[in-house]
Amino acid sequence: MTILGLSRRTLLVGLVASLCAVSVVSVVLSYLIPTPPSKVTIGTAFKGASFDWFGQRYREHFANANVTLELRATEGALENLTLLQNPDSGVQIGFVTGGVSNAALSPGLLSLGAIDYLPIWIFYASNEPIDRLIQLRGKRIAVGPVGSGTRHTAEEILVKGGVSSETATLEPVAGNEAAQALFEGKVDAVFILGAPDSSAVQSLLRAPKVRLMNFPTAEAFTRIFPNLVRLVLPQGVVDLEANIPPNDVSLIATTSSVLVRSDLHPTIVSLLLKTMVEVHGRPGIFQRAGEFPQPTDPDYPVAAAAIDFYKNGPSYLQRYLPLWMTVHAQRAIALLVTAIAIGLPAFHYLPLLYRWIMRRRLLYWYGELKSLEISIDSSGDGGDLNRHQAELDRIENAVSHVRFPLAFADQLYDLRGHIHIVRRRLEPKTNAAERAMAN
Repeated sequence: MTILGLSRRTLLVGLVASLCAVSVVSVVLSYLIPTPPSKVTIGTAFKGASFDWFGQRYREHFANANVTLELRATEGALENLTLLQNPDSGVQIGFVTGGVSNAALSPGLLSLGAIDYLPIWIFYASNEPIDRLIQLRGKRIAVGPVGSGTRHTAEEILVKGGVSSETATLEPVAGNEAAQALFEGKVDAVFILGAPDSSAVQSLLRAPKVRLMNFPTAEAFTRIFPNLVRLVLPQGVVDLEANIPPNDVSLIATTSSVLVRSDLHPTIVSLLLKTMVEVHGRPGIFQRAGEFPQPTDPDYPVAAAAIDFYKNGPSYLQRYLPLWMTVHAQRAIALLVTAIAIGLPAFHYLPLLYRWIMRRRLLYWYGELKSLEISIDSSGDGGDLNRHQAELDRIENAVSHVRFPLAFADQLYDLRGHIHIVRRRLEPKTNAAERAMAN
């Protein structure tokens, strides 16, 4: 059985080759475009901290995409950096505070951009107003555990204000625990690095016997520490009815950013960027709508995917397809592009190859016919005419059973005509031999 001049065996071989090619391409695509993990881990901070609050919001958005975001409670930014650099920690994402490290000290990490201002809040319980850091000498100050970004920043700020571990007692508590310690009189002041929405900050802002320190020298601190910015907490912005705060408060703040390992799956990076926009893109006390996240980071290189996302937004697939479908769509597109890249040249060369194969089949029998003709010419009248006749019959019979496409019909008939010519050359010798035998 033949189809378009091709035998069943040829078609079967072609089908097997095609299946093998598709399998190889599928394996390669699975390697180049791997399936995203169903669970990732982010390093946050202690309870009540901004990073803990951010992590909870991120987890909700990841759950909507059917990805489990596991929150790893840590001491803060410095521990997050340590976990990110340890490939066995299982932490692929982490919140960090600006100024605590940089790419030279923590290589192999990429930033997805700044996500928020982190004001430096100093709350105290005292009837006397405190507006200079030096007034905290001799006080018990909650500055966060050793290794946290809060403590790192607090120590830098306090030292510039004339306060150190020698002149004050620095307690290793932070977040909700620090707020509770201030309420219970276990500490005199609390140093918090966090967003105004964090639970610790909100509870302290609304506590009737707790005051928020004003930074009249905020501008000076921003000149000393380039990573800091000056912010103003407007009067009544927390609670207009209760007039919290009762007056404008000058604050200093750093920025926070999201760092990822360079091997984090691109689809998870895209989901993370979309989540960052949804969580941090809204207006707040200190920023306008769309001000965050920002594609900038003074400490770490910003990932190319993040730069493209901030410039062009999510890709077409990410806008209209669920997360689990984007990888399959990417593979299908890659397979289609590969097929086109291979198919277009193939459409040009396959007809030429096919013609060459058909021509080779014709040339084979022309070769057989030419060999027979030479043998007839060299054998003379006494040659083995029966053998020549049998060979010619074999060639003619074989050619008559060869199936060629209609486009090659003229060449097939030419071959059959040449067979007839050779047979005519053989006839005189056959007649001579028959006359000799008759006499």
